[in-house]
Amino acid sequence: MDSPTFPSGHSEPDPRAGEPAAMAAPDTVRDSGPVPAHVRARPASVAPPGPAPGVDYDSLITEDDEPLDMLAEKQQRLLTGPLYDSWAGPGGGRSFLAAANVGVFPEPRNPAIVPDVFLSLDVRLNANRSHREHRAYFVWVFGKAPDLVVEIVSNRKGGEIARKRLSYARMGVRYYVVYDPFHEVTRDDLCIYRLNGGSYVRHVAAWFPEIGLGMTLWDGEFEGVRRAWLRWTDPHGVLILTGQENAEQARRQAEQEQRADRAQQRAEQERQRAEQERQRAERLEALLRRAGIDPEQ
Repeated sequence: MDSPTFPSGHSEPDPRAGEPAAMAAPDTVRDSGPVPAHVRARPASVAPPGPAPGVDYDSLITEDDEPLDMLAEKQQRLLTGPLYDSWAGPGGGRSFLAAANVGVFPEPRNPAIVPDVFLSLDVRLNANRSHREHRAYFVWVFGKAPDLVVEIVSNRKGGEIARKRLSYARMGVRYYVVYDPFHEVTRDDLCIYRLNGGSYVRHVAAWFPEIGLGMTLWDGEFEGVRRAWLRWTDPHGVLILTGQENAEQARRQAEQEQRADRAQQRAEQERQRAEQERQRAERLEALLRRAGIDPEQ
């Protein structure tokens, strides 16, 4: 089965856009040093460790008041909501965590890296928010880095191509996705990178086999706004639906079933009328024959 691909081209990022010359980065980001032991991803079968000794969680800034671009906020929800509304997860009863605009701490220090969206497999969110270690994604608490990160470019200040790409590579994020609908820092709408030996290389297909999800650019309407949106797909390239789309699909299916039931009822009524007409014709023919009249005449 062919993997779904995204519809835009795959030219190299524009080196003149988004980053100062001193910050320019090649298409492959080299790891600038060994990843700390507490940051390395752990196997799914290993239970995440508890709070790291000596970490002052009260000093770590887990919330800020930086405003979001309205379209970026909608795009974030379009990437997180459907996973909980419609996705069965990576399979085998495995858990996942998807979040938007949540701080990711690879080390116990400020500031955090705040991706627009991230997806992490085989982890669970602790609902007890009274403890600050459950209010952000602390890598040493969850035991692994996120598996996939999405950055939505709205200006040239975010460092998505150089600074953030290097940070995510060092953290061990398996896939890094840059969605740049207005071509602020790249020539493409969508750039996908895959971690390979500590460095990011371009990932041509918009399909993530270890996760069981794909991506596509979908031209449609979401919450009253029609434009190209970044959406998740299943292995067949079918969209992972929002809750509203699920409800609309269920409504249309119910209407189709009702129409089919009404059509079946009409067909049954027609069949019964035809049977009644046949029986009436047979009775009339029998009466005529008893009267000595040939029904054919």
